[in-house]
Amino acid sequence: MNFELTEEQKQFRDSVRGFAERHLRKGALERARNPGYPWDVAKLMAGQGLLGITLSEKDGGQGGTLLDAVIAIETVAQVCPRSADVVQAGNFGAIRVLAEYGTEDQKQRYLKRLLSGEGVICVSMTEPEAGSAVTELKTAATPDGAGYRVSGEKVFTTHAPYADVMLTYVRFGPGVDGIGSVLIERTAPGVKQGKPSRFLNGEEWVTTWLDKVYVPPENVVLKQGGFKKQIAGFNVERIGNTARSLALGRYCYETARLWALQRKQFGRLLCEFQGLQWKFADMKIKLDAGQLLVYRAAVNADRGFPSAEETAIAKAFCNQVGFEICSEAMQIMGGMGYTEDTLVEWCFRKTRGWMIAGGSIEILKNRIAESVFERTFSQRPPKSEKS
Repeated sequence: MNFELTEEQKQFRDSVRGFAERHLRKGALERARNPGYPWDVAKLMAGQGLLGITLSEKDGGQGGTLLDAVIAIETVAQVCPRSADVVQAGNFGAIRVLAEYGTEDQKQRYLKRLLSGEGVICVSMTEPEAGSAVTELKTAATPDGAGYRVSGEKVFTTHAPYADVMLTYVRFGPGVDGIGSVLIERTAPGVKQGKPSRFLNGEEWVTTWLDKVYVPPENVVLKQGGFKKQIAGFNVERIGNTARSLALGRYCYETARLWALQRKQFGRLLCEFQGLQWKFADMKIKLDAGQLLVYRAAVNADRGFPSAEETAIAKAFCNQVGFEICSEAMQIMGGMGYTEDTLVEWCFRKTRGWMIAGGSIEILKNRIAESVFERTFSQRPPKSEKS
């Protein structure tokens, strides 16, 4: 088994690094503090071929692999952590679901703009009463002629304040098999968004209300029975989430490492204190282990259906250690790590959110346990027996 990147992958990594150094290093600090989407970065990445890496060439993509996209996230994040989000949006999640399951008409209407960096698509999934228990969603698609009327409420949707189009999870009928997805443009009649609120990492989200929004038949992506396909796409999105968690941890590790090589206390460099040496050793072990888990999940997903177990293991581990490494880096750098003069504190806040978003660590451990015992464990209370 070969754990080294191929020569082609190394060349791709070096090309991405050169691009990032030329275009993204300057302004990285300011970019992270801005709650808006970095459209300038998206357009630059489109020109560099970093959007649609995993999409087929016939759909306007690069025909690359998930591992290629992971390499791009890792490399960009080492220079500009915020810009790694653009790689995520242009390669994982909703855009892949659209490319994989959308009709040719849907791709023609939406993909070109998304791949040009002029638009972004979001996954409109979570509801006030349907977070981890996503199958409890209530947003309903009621038949209206050849199309549907969609009504419901969505919350905590990344990119919702500025997305062109929302891949919206809806209920066509009862049960898990009744769940599918439709494309709803943010400016469509009946779509209303509330006042922006901020997450801990500074990004903004809005509540989105759907009031009898008409969805024509040509905007239906997956009908009844499409939930498993959607979740397969969501598992792929988790790989991007996982890669960013680890990449931001690595960014903070490297920032703290350089600090320890120049900062002196008590007349000695910080790197000469054994207590800090052990911290760095622990961080390096976690980074290497996480790297292998991410690569395993990505490579095996490229070979076929993404493994829910491998994806869950990688995300649960990397979400946790990414946050821990950011925290340790902040501790090592002391007051400087805690200030907004570096991106360590921002990475600390950013990685904390991924322990919740895209599947909380607790839910992921439930999925892993099901694989361990080869059975499903329902989290719902048992139904009362009829007398």
